[in-house]
Amino acid sequence: MNPETSTQPPPAKPLPTPFPPIDRVAPGAAFGWLVAGIRDLRRAPLPSLAYGVVFALMGWLIAFVFRYAYEYTSALTAGFLLLGPFLATGFYDISRRLQRGETVSLGDTMTAWRANLGAFSLFALVLTIIMLIWARASLVTFALFFSSGMPTLESFLGRVMSVEHLDFLVTYFAVGALFAAIVFAVSVVSVPMMLDRGTDTIVAALTSVRALFANPLPLLVWALLIVIVIGAGFATFFVGLVVAAPVIGHATWHAYRALVAEDVRDGTVSRTSEAPH
Repeated sequence: MNPETSTQPPPAKPLPTPFPPIDRVAPGAAFGWLVAGIRDLRRAPLPSLAYGVVFALMGWLIAFVFRYAYEYTSALTAGFLLLGPFLATGFYDISRRLQRGETVSLGDTMTAWRANLGAFSLFALVLTIIMLIWARASLVTFALFFSSGMPTLESFLGRVMSVEHLDFLVTYFAVGALFAAIVFAVSVVSVPMMLDRGTDTIVAALTSVRALFANPLPLLVWALLIVIVIGAGFATFFVGLVVAAPVIGHATWHAYRALVAEDVRDGTVSRTSEAPH
């Protein structure tokens, strides 16, 4: 057979990657996500506020149980934030149902995680381990600066209010910020993605990290907004979490929709239209 006339098989199409493309957004996109979160809260107030009440009750429970050991209260309250991406699954499901035009009920959203049980279980385990490590690191930080024993509430507040003890505050918040940054990097879009697409934990976490590296400034703004809104909820002795938690939870869904392309097939990307960002 003449090699010049032989037919060659067409080149194989590249296999679709499990990692969807990441969209780049404007630095101020986070404010749009926040507005969208408020809109979802207004569209489904009863289930959203019901979850918000649960968040507030959890805060009150921690404060009550450890009312005489506030070093544990501070550690577990911050750890509560580390588990937040998983605990907010109900908010993501509400927003997803609203986007699809489906009926929203509290009962249906409470078991949303069962659709991807393996991935959710592994991710919850990872966040729990991080929270436990943080709790230990928090207590070690207290022990380093209060070598004579855990302080009383009065002595702790004295250190917080005194500029002479900025070393303790800087160290404590730097350690907390490190753990928060790790959780934020792997969870900024991962839980909504696992819920929406049924992806595994590793793909979802790596997609989240890719979204962060592709949009460092917008997601820095988003992280600051989360701290401000949730911080306001804590500052009101957890009462504000009734509203703050739903707003951030719903807004996180819209952050995921804005950052992660909808689907990849045969090298082409298709996505459901989303509000401009």
